[in-house]
Amino acid sequence: MVKLPECIEKSDYEKKIPTLDKNEIPSSGDVTIALAGNANVGKSVIFNYLTGADQVVGNWPGKTVDRAEGNFQYNGQKVHVIDLPGIYSFSTFSMEEIVSREYIANEKPDVVINVVDGSVLERNLFFTLQLMEMEVPMVVCVNQMDVAMSKGFQIDTEKLEKALGVPVVPTVAIRGEGLQKLIKKAIISVSDKKIPKTSNEYGGEVEKAVKQLHNFLETEKLDVGYSNRWVAIKLLENDPEINKKVELLSERSVQFANHLALELERIHDEPSFSIVASERYALANRIAAGAQKQSEYKITLSEKLDKILIHPFYGYFTSAMVILGLLIWTFVLGNFISELITNAMSFFQPVDPTLSGPVLAVLWNGAFGGLVAGLTLIVPFVIPFYIMLSYIENSGLLTRVAFMMDSFMQKIGLHGKALIPLILGYGCSVPAIDSTKILETRRERLLAAFAITFAPCSARTIIILSLVAIFVSIWWALALYVLDLLIIFIMGKLALKAMPGESTSLIMEIHSLRLPSSSVILKQTWNRTKSLTYLVFPVFIAGSALIQLFYVLGVLEPISNFMAPLTVGWLKLPAFAGILLIVGAVRKEFVLLTLVSFVGTDLSLALTPVQFIVLALIGMLYIPCLSTISIIIREFGVKAASAISAANLVTAIVVGGIAAHGLSLFM
Repeated sequence: MVKLPECIEKSDYEKKIPTLDKNEIPSSGDVTIALAGNANVGKSVIFNYLTGADQVVGNWPGKTVDRAEGNFQYNGQKVHVIDLPGIYSFSTFSMEEIVSREYIANEKPDVVINVVDGSVLERNLFFTLQLMEMEVPMVVCVNQMDVAMSKGFQIDTEKLEKALGVPVVPTVAIRGEGLQKLIKKAIISVSDKKIPKTSNEYGGEVEKAVKQLHNFLETEKLDVGYSNRWVAIKLLENDPEINKKVELLSERSVQFANHLALELERIHDEPSFSIVASERYALANRIAAGAQKQSEYKITLSEKLDKILIHPFYGYFTSAMVILGLLIWTFVLGNFISELITNAMSFFQPVDPTLSGPVLAVLWNGAFGGLVAGLTLIVPFVIPFYIMLSYIENSGLLTRVAFMMDSFMQKIGLHGKALIPLILGYGCSVPAIDSTKILETRRERLLAAFAITFAPCSARTIIILSLVAIFVSIWWALALYVLDLLIIFIMGKLALKAMPGESTSLIMEIHSLRLPSSSVILKQTWNRTKSLTYLVFPVFIAGSALIQLFYVLGVLEPISNFMAPLTVGWLKLPAFAGILLIVGAVRKEFVLLTLVSFVGTDLSLALTPVQFIVLALIGMLYIPCLSTISIIIREFGVKAASAISAANLVTAIVVGGIAAHGLSLFM
């Protein structure tokens, strides 16, 4: 539990939050506030400001969608805050939209703070109107007022409040301006006996149909868990989830809704969901037009930069530079930190087949080796990557890269946003698969995770550089990377055929570029790293201890001999290669560490150039490491993890064998 800072000034939160009168404080019990709004409107900044260090980030129960929640004390009362996913509507196109509307309807927070971007007010009010249709107690937070002013917009929040019928508070969250008033308004609204409801109505035939259906639902006395007006509108939109729920209670209601929807489609000659959306936009336009004025339009620095960043030609170049910069930052800084950790712990060898001693000593050495392995992965590579990724994400660069790369990603059944998890896979597959949550459907997340398992992570990169770049040539190492990109594309196309379905189009609002808050970046990095640490470290420690014990007990050698027809016969590798592949299943660097323990540092004494290439190729493609498999199981289940692992293994064996036989003809 943390208390709100006593000081909150413009730039560093240093104005004291005003206290409430006794009659303004809710009588008893905790208060629950839900933050809702579009993506990139500043919800995370407000959430971090309110909750400070008292935050928990995990998944919604049974869902692969991030759930951020925290607490703070306000005038001696505990306030619980839920940061709902950034969404644009309450449709069923994405899991984020479903969990948001289910939370508001079922959990019934005391008040919803709807955060909108003042610089694109009309666009954001589209979602505000949907919240109001649900008839929930709410306060509208018009954030980024500074950006709106820089574009020449002047927003009269009093007029906006009168038009919406709910409290409206202007803020500049990144500087702390208006946040104290926002919290006061939110807490006061909890104690109000009445829930503010809008008197705004849609036009013409749409409002008539809504009222007819609303009255019909009232007579049927349906209790779906949502307001009847909202249910009526969703039925007219032909929302599949709402249709199912209502049909179980009253088939007549669905039939009447279909009749009204068909009548609207006949009049307007377009689908009913499009008709309702058009009415919302028209109403949002009228409200925004009455509450804001625009002086002479000013071209902002962000718009000037966008002429390059999303240019039909230059945009591809700048996107490539962003991706390359992210990778260079991660690998250069990661390798430097990794060397420091490795040198500090150079006295310990994680895998030592000659180790002997009591079982407890063996397990301890193995467990400590897993701890070292975790430290050399999480600290050097994941943290720098997440820091830079958070910067790119919060600055607005991420949406521009995704927009430019959309056409390429569509070829393997994904859209531009899937490029980000794939890039992350070059650092580590675990956080990459975890970050597939940004994609809309389970099918797309699974396709992305499948592609990620073929990307050469930092551990696989170490194998490629140590075996091929040093003992063969840098050109062969680069050739393996090119071959890997080709394999990712081919396997992605095959996976797309195995999982047919309609790909989601890229619908993304490109917000203005901004300089992100360092505190937000650090908190996001810590929350992401913390959740992965709980998964990765136990797997590394337990897996390494088990491998160490197997070495001492001599369990792996018979398995290696059993694998000889594959490793020696098909892949043309030495007999001990079976052991390398077994230990590499725990962590890919173990392939190299075990090889060095067998033959010493001069690996050329034991392997030919062709064998170096084949071993690196197999290490790059075959079964994912234990931590990667663990997170695939967590996100998609055992069946999906087994299928992905089998696809990786078969691909590695087939490609490795072809390379072994083909290269031996001229090398």
